[in-house]
Amino acid sequence: MILSYHPCFEADTNLLCAGREPDENDRAAMRAADAVVLPQGCRETLYRMARQNCRHVFPNYDMRFQYPGKTGQARLFRAMNVPHPPTRVYDDTTHFEKCGIPDKDASVPLVFKLDWGGEGETVVLLQSVSDLARALSRAATFEQSGQRGFVLQRFVAHDRTLRVVVIGQNLSAYWRIQDDSAAFGTSLRSGARIDKQSDPDLRHKALVLARQFCERTHINLAGFDFIFDASGRWKSDPLPLFLEINYFFGRTGLGGSASFYDMLREAIDSWLKELELVGRRAPRDTMAGKQS
Repeated sequence: MILSYHPCFEADTNLLCAGREPDENDRAAMRAADAVVLPQGCRETLYRMARQNCRHVFPNYDMRFQYPGKTGQARLFRAMNVPHPPTRVYDDTTHFEKCGIPDKDASVPLVFKLDWGGEGETVVLLQSVSDLARALSRAATFEQSGQRGFVLQRFVAHDRTLRVVVIGQNLSAYWRIQDDSAAFGTSLRSGARIDKQSDPDLRHKALVLARQFCERTHINLAGFDFIFDASGRWKSDPLPLFLEINYFFGRTGLGGSASFYDMLREAIDSWLKELELVGRRAPRDTMAGKQS
């Protein structure tokens, strides 16, 4: 029996857990299931219950909850020994006051990232000591409401990032290019445009790294952001650097929400087929178009 909590994937049994904590009825359903399909926005309590009570769960969010936020991602990149910009992780402003910034990492520009937030909304380019003071003051304000943690990262000059989207076993990549030289950030919100054709060799290098990373971490639904270091010995052969992992990511570069849900359903069907469970799932009426 296949149990689905995803509103766009019908299975033998379909439940929703939006706006509530999972309960004993959910636990019983998971124990009876051969596989559980969870929504992209699944909360940790639902995921933990599914992992504890069913052998097969999609998506695999082990790394998302073991290494949460931007501070967790920095620690994960370090633990996996993958190329990424030099990054200092701070639990809060008190931790920063105690540890400071090592001299080798202290020169500006630096990138300051709060532990949460997407589309670059909590990312700031620091070009002076006063910029750092303002960023720390902002972090201290958030700490009053319980939101803690930030990273300081060496700035790598770039006018584009490569988004690698992982959906099951399928990986695709596209550039987000910022044409405005005065703007910082390459999110679509900040005015970047999408390019799916340029520099296929660089795209291939990042895709290989992302696939290897996913094989080691078992991540199967996420958007990875890469930048390329073309300084020093990498000038003629730019090195892809892991920048962030986005477990919630935009769909514009994938052709929109309808296209994304088609790819997601195909990925789940392939996953079930590999588990030899696809024949045990009741036929479904696809829900394309019911959610944007």
